[in-house]
Amino acid sequence: MSHTILLVQPGNRPETRTYSDYESVNECMEGVCKIYEEHLKRQNPNTPNITYDISQLFDFVDQLTDLSCLVYQKSTNTYAPYNKDWIKEKVYVLLRRAAERR
Repeated sequence: MSHTILLVQPGNRPETRTYSDYESVNECMEGVCKIYEEHLKRQNPNTPNITYDISQLFDFVDQLTDLSCLVYQKSTNTYAPYNKDWIKEKVYVLLRRAAERR
């Protein structure tokens, strides 16, 4: 369990920046999926069930101006930064494991 801060900047304007914090990297990756799902709900307000595949999620991540994580490193008492590619890799692992459990 490593405290993780998710930094999001969806648009070019600095005032679009937000952050969320999570108790673990996996919770943070679930948060990334939820951000995309909320985006889909806003785009399709009259669709009761929305499905998507991982490539669509990754396209969404890529089109964000910035998306990064700061993950707490207990050994050094610091936060290590991670970029979009790392986030996509962790989301892929999370979703693959979830699919295997079904």
